[in-house]
Amino acid sequence: MSQHPRGQVDLCAMANVPPSPTASALTALRPCAQEKGLTVAQLLEHRVDRLWQSAPLIADLGALFADSGHDLYLVGGSVRDALMGMLGHDLDFTTDAHPDEIEALLRQRTRTTWDIGRAFGTIGAMIDDWQVEITTYRTDVYRPDSRKPEIAFGDTLDDDLIRRDFTVNAMALHAANREFVDPHHGLTDLASGMLRTPFPPQRSFSDDPLRMMRAARFTSQLGFTVTDEVRAAMTGMADRMSIISAERVRDELSKLLLTDSPREGLMLLVDTGIASIVLPELPALRLEPDEHHRHKDVYEHSLTVVDQSIELEKRRGHDPDLVGRLAALLHDIGKPATRRFEPGGKVSFHHHDVVGAKMARKRLKALNYPSDIVKAVCLLVELHLRSYGYGDQGWTDSAVRRYVRDAGDQLERLHILTRADCTTRNRRKAERLEFAYDDLERRIAELAAQEELDATRPDLDGGQIMAILGIEPGPVVGRAYKFLLNLRIEEGPHTTDQAEKALKAWWAQQPESTQS
Repeated sequence: MSQHPRGQVDLCAMANVPPSPTASALTALRPCAQEKGLTVAQLLEHRVDRLWQSAPLIADLGALFADSGHDLYLVGGSVRDALMGMLGHDLDFTTDAHPDEIEALLRQRTRTTWDIGRAFGTIGAMIDDWQVEITTYRTDVYRPDSRKPEIAFGDTLDDDLIRRDFTVNAMALHAANREFVDPHHGLTDLASGMLRTPFPPQRSFSDDPLRMMRAARFTSQLGFTVTDEVRAAMTGMADRMSIISAERVRDELSKLLLTDSPREGLMLLVDTGIASIVLPELPALRLEPDEHHRHKDVYEHSLTVVDQSIELEKRRGHDPDLVGRLAALLHDIGKPATRRFEPGGKVSFHHHDVVGAKMARKRLKALNYPSDIVKAVCLLVELHLRSYGYGDQGWTDSAVRRYVRDAGDQLERLHILTRADCTTRNRRKAERLEFAYDDLERRIAELAAQEELDATRPDLDGGQIMAILGIEPGPVVGRAYKFLLNLRIEEGPHTTDQAEKALKAWWAQQPESTQS
């Protein structure tokens, strides 16, 4: 394997990287780096040997393209992840071949190809268990007044690599001869856990401002730290985010929230002013404390709720949940608008749940989130205080039924959010809240087992209502249905005879009964 002359790295420096947030991610590199006398070429050889063994498809495709007179390079996140020992089932390549040529070559290996974006130079394919994307060398850039990049195909690999977001994503491996290309010293930055741009960051972020949000995501996803120059550029160019389409902002925010530890990335967005453009409700939570510090830091509290909801997700065996994490992040955004200083030194946030749900709906719609996500998140924000007071007053069975009915299919997410919302440092208070919610979940489970609570319906259906009352379809049937539903919630299930008797008694009080 040849070593690109501009990519030489001092391996001793890599071997002696001080402990950092990225230490765990680089565990796979350390055994090699700790061996005295290793050269960078030997380190790379070890890593690339393992990559070629685990993904022989790389060499197969390299030979296929080489036989047709084209270079093919594994590139970007695929190289980064392979060197970190965490490659998934996606392989990203770049090539001097154009899209029609790429598609023709891929069809020699599989019929499962698709046109991801021919205008962007990308063709995708599924080969064995690998999802492959191959893109023609590109040199696309943003213009100052444009929301979309201008696409242009490049002529060289160097042209393609220098346009990439960060140096750790600007490394390449030739798929045929295994040449390692690292013109911007991405391997050094990978080892030190730093995010740096190939171009000066001002130019890189001007070309595509979304890269500033990607920097935040990578701090959470990879545990990396942005350089001082990158942070300064993000701060100085935050307003540039206003040209990015809502859909691209939404997708990057979602990716950030779905990492194992979104906190660092969210804090970077807030500290650099980017969140003030894309999610202004978040920095608004940094309420100026009153002189007596009569309420806790709502911003820090919200980040902690996100942390704790993720931990509860894992403990309960759930996959990363975008709806739950959005709800955790936004559950208190109504507090700044509802903060009041009350007589006696107290601070109140009356109805911040309802106000917050309306604010969340407006923001999520502006980011073009799907309606089902908007509806679910807003319901959780609106209900996140509903269980407060349960431990002090106790609830009737009908109140528990109503809680379940109102939560609907979001009940499990509401359980997680409500528990995560407890961030008090008062151990006795925390234990009391946990005990109360344990008891509430126990009662919900008992009632569900007894009454099939998750599918609560009236004891009579619409057809039975019309037959008993001798009426035709119309608004009265809906009112009768609602009466029976409330009756079941309040009193639990009834026999058919009991429900019919109650229905007739209700009907006798209705003005329409005298007209039938």
